[in-house]
Amino acid sequence: MIRTAYIVDVVRTPGGRRNGTLSQWHPADLGAQVINALIERNKLDGKLVDDVIFGCVSQVGAQAANVARGAVLASNLPISVPATTVDRQCGSSQQAIHFAAQAVMSGTQDIVIAGGVEIMSLVPLGANAVAGMKEGHGQPMSDIHMKKYPSEADQPTFSQFKGAELVAQEFKTSRKEMEEFALESHKRAAAATDSGKFKNEIIPVKGKDPKTGAEVLVSEDAGIRRDISLAAMAKLKTLDPEGVITAAVASQVTDGASACLIMNEEGLRKTGLKPRARIVSLALAGDDPVVMLRAIIPASKKALEQVNLKPEDIDLYEINEAFASVPLAMMKALKIPHSKVNVHGGAIALGHPLGATGVKLMATLLNALEQRGGRYGLLTMCEGGGMANATIIERLATTKSQL
Repeated sequence: MIRTAYIVDVVRTPGGRRNGTLSQWHPADLGAQVINALIERNKLDGKLVDDVIFGCVSQVGAQAANVARGAVLASNLPISVPATTVDRQCGSSQQAIHFAAQAVMSGTQDIVIAGGVEIMSLVPLGANAVAGMKEGHGQPMSDIHMKKYPSEADQPTFSQFKGAELVAQEFKTSRKEMEEFALESHKRAAAATDSGKFKNEIIPVKGKDPKTGAEVLVSEDAGIRRDISLAAMAKLKTLDPEGVITAAVASQVTDGASACLIMNEEGLRKTGLKPRARIVSLALAGDDPVVMLRAIIPASKKALEQVNLKPEDIDLYEINEAFASVPLAMMKALKIPHSKVNVHGGAIALGHPLGATGVKLMATLLNALEQRGGRYGLLTMCEGGGMANATIIERLATTKSQL
């Protein structure tokens, strides 16, 4: 018998800027903070947790050796709770949600915490690949892989920056369109912050002022630029002299962690807790690894088709703003109005802490559905290697956030 996967609660830390207030956290310790928040907010008996699944992309150094288990051991969970770390590139913690949902739907487990962590200030993007090359173990792409997917110059190109340019070209997205989208991301993020829309999803954590070293309480996302303008963005150089992508239309390097409590009916019975949403559809897609960032479109179509929904049936979308060209491509392909997409801003303003972003966006999506009285939400994320996850949730009548 297939059971139902429910989201009981979901939290995240604020997004910390590179080398900012959260940069001195050990990844396992910051991961423990979001785990502890779930336990405390829900008065959960930690012994009932069957597993913890965390996403993390750069699994080297402080993020190596199964950082999920490190987070459990640093948390208030008992040592009897196991943990594992997954890597589906930028969709790693969204995949953690999928694995957790599949576990409770199968009935092999009843209560699972899915989450993610990435301290990009400490372990930069690609650090695991560079470490391998320095030690003489070769690059991540095999010889066959490299020869199979040559670029137009007969040289293999597996670059997210190149992918963002190719997506912009394919969907005829101009630099001006992307800069207007980026500006709106900052405006929406600022408005959501000022009106308390993130209050129920963000757990304040201690940090250190990078200039003074003084301890501070961090409760807001640090990446929002309130003074940004189209004029300022227009002055920036493109990353490719022949391209349209600039730093202003790309996601920010960010430190952060997130966690989601997922149960089936038996888990709800054991704990007496009420769910906030149910997981309706889980989907994946693969696409051209050179274009890389386009798979959100087939993944989202598959997620919708699996449950006989249409794009217009979805009340809110969270589409990760890896680059502005990516959500704009999906909006054009599925004819989705901007009024339904990233209503509280996205990674261009709020940051993209890699392995933590999937669950981070789930927190924002669920709270936004509650605040607006929406029913269905869809979360999707482009990923390295030309992949994407898509998840559809349904808000339930019993909610925790009425902001």
